[in-house]
Amino acid sequence: MRLRDVVADERPIKASFEFFPPKTAEMEDQLWRSVKRLEPLQPAFVSVTYGAGGSTRDRTHATVKRIVDETTLKPAAHLTCVAATRDEIDDVVRSYWQAGVRHIVALRGDMPEAGAPYAAHPQGYASTPELIEGIRAIAAFTVSVSCYPERHPDSPSLEHDIELLKRKVDAGASRAIGQFCFDSDTIARLRDRAAAAGISVPIVPGLMPSTNFKGIARMAARCGAGIPRWLASLYEGLDNDLESRRIIAAAVLAEQVQELCAHGFDQFHFYTLNQADLTYTTCRILGLAPKELS
Repeated sequence: MRLRDVVADERPIKASFEFFPPKTAEMEDQLWRSVKRLEPLQPAFVSVTYGAGGSTRDRTHATVKRIVDETTLKPAAHLTCVAATRDEIDDVVRSYWQAGVRHIVALRGDMPEAGAPYAAHPQGYASTPELIEGIRAIAAFTVSVSCYPERHPDSPSLEHDIELLKRKVDAGASRAIGQFCFDSDTIARLRDRAAAAGISVPIVPGLMPSTNFKGIARMAARCGAGIPRWLASLYEGLDNDLESRRIIAAAVLAEQVQELCAHGFDQFHFYTLNQADLTYTTCRILGLAPKELS
């Protein structure tokens, strides 16, 4: 599928963007420049991540609240099961509803200690399906969840991943956002396996810019995502050549969008890493034009 065909395709395309809460004043400036750059594209929603063990809970809440108060965007707050009691998590859920947030991305989460095996809090939610049920019992949130085109590192099999996704959907999830994956055929196979298992919610591919290739490779190793040899080859010898890496990343992302459109996908979730330009450009390739904000 050529770029001209993607642009000419009249199917409505939906995009969503993911940000992470800033740690410093400089990072906060960068985040809000990115938010304002992407806001005119009017995404379906924007999500804000939640650190391992709930380590960014206050910063996540502050970022989401500012998006509600200062933009036209619809924020989705990440929420995990880790290192908190049910009462503590329920309080966070209620605070989001009171702040005007109507969408939560429900996740199991990672332990505060890097690499530590997952252990549910004795008084907490034991699993993502339980967390979803707890959220839905408090208020009528839209709930999104994660899914894995490649096997989750803690999972015994791809079949187990599908079974867990089915449990999440049965508990009330209305969308599954994919872990980033650079193989479009693998993403399409996940969607087809989910459909065969009776999962009817949208499977939304997660798209990751690869500009900082070494950082992405480290992230992929932690989350079970594969790095194709051809992709690694593109970045060889370019550690100190940021401009070339940006051009390559744009080409890689544009090609994957073309492939996924050809597979029939019409929703995409961009892991922006709080950088706007590559995401903005790719959305324009998808035919998303900026709208004048009132």
